Amino acid sequence: MSTEVKPVSKSHGLNYGIYLGFFSLLLALSILASLTIGAFAMSPLSVLAILVSPLASLLSIDLSAYYTTVEETVFWNIRFPRVVLGILVGLSLAVAGAAMQGLFRNPLADPGLIGVSQGAAFAAIAVIVLSGNFLGIFTLPVSAFVGGVTTTLLVYKLSTRNGKTSIPTMLLAGIAIGTIAGGGIGILTYMADDGQLRTLTFWTMGSLASATWEAIFSIIPLVLIAVIALPMHARSLNAFLIGENISGHLGFDPDKTKIQVIMLSALLVGAAVSAAGIIGFVGLVVPHLVRLLAGPDHRIVLPGSMILGSAVILFADLIARIIVIPAELPIGIIMSITGGPFFLWLLMNRMGRNTF
Repeated sequence: MSTEVKPVSKSHGLNYGIYLGFFSLLLALSILASLTIGAFAMSPLSVLAILVSPLASLLSIDLSAYYTTVEETVFWNIRFPRVVLGILVGLSLAVAGAAMQGLFRNPLADPGLIGVSQGAAFAAIAVIVLSGNFLGIFTLPVSAFVGGVTTTLLVYKLSTRNGKTSIPTMLLAGIAIGTIAGGGIGILTYMADDGQLRTLTFWTMGSLASATWEAIFSIIPLVLIAVIALPMHARSLNAFLIGENISGHLGFDPDKTKIQVIMLSALLVGAAVSAAGIIGFVGLVVPHLVRLLAGPDHRIVLPGSMILGSAVILFADLIARIIVIPAELPIGIIMSITGGPFFLWLLMNRMGRNTF
């Protein structure tokens, strides 16, 4: 691999635009499917009419003939917030996974596999069970962020010696810490009352069923901060692929990069976990798919993961909603069924060639 971080050429820029356009098309299709398909079906025309009805009202245009009152209620109170939350959760988990993989120079560094999601979940569940509400609607996201960043820093500290991160140690430390956090979640679940227990049981398996505008507004500031700041580290993450020491010679500050990327990734994981619970394998599968298609350059991997991650979560949520109508499966189950085999394939593939 070359030790030079080259600028994007015009041809590369065109290819990147094609890939981002393809990912955006998948996201658009997933949004349309999520808004129209379900136990209560809606036509695309009805969805479009409802979506533009506020603007049409300002222009004195009446579109009510194209949809019913029930469709309007379902759209604004159930479908649309669920899609928005799915987009936020998907992009958060996927880009956090992409950033961690770039930082650790290994595609196995998924937030769920190294215990970050479990740490964030433990902190959030502690707040739920102990009835803490010290920051209003931001209590859960901030608590999950603190749990996520604490876990990330601990895993990084345990797996790093002399500035070099041992991937096997990182995975083992993540498994150990995730197990400890899981034990803590078990204790808190035992302490929970009946109402909290029903919430936690579904929440720990991951779901968008509790999507509300309040939950969305509580995580949007945290997600925006991270998704704006992380792409600014794309070049430094590219340099990390060559080697941490070499990245310093190329003009990047490795220590500063590590701390900032870890904090921003934990912020995203904390926001996602606080709103939708534990959803695994998104941060593992999506960035790897982007790399397979578009290459390892983080200037395409990070934005591509955001878009494709949102599409993957929405498609998984759609399957979770329709596979056992009128009930629904937790989305975490869908991702585990599909992500587990992918992880095994990726692990066996790495054992064969041992490269990023």
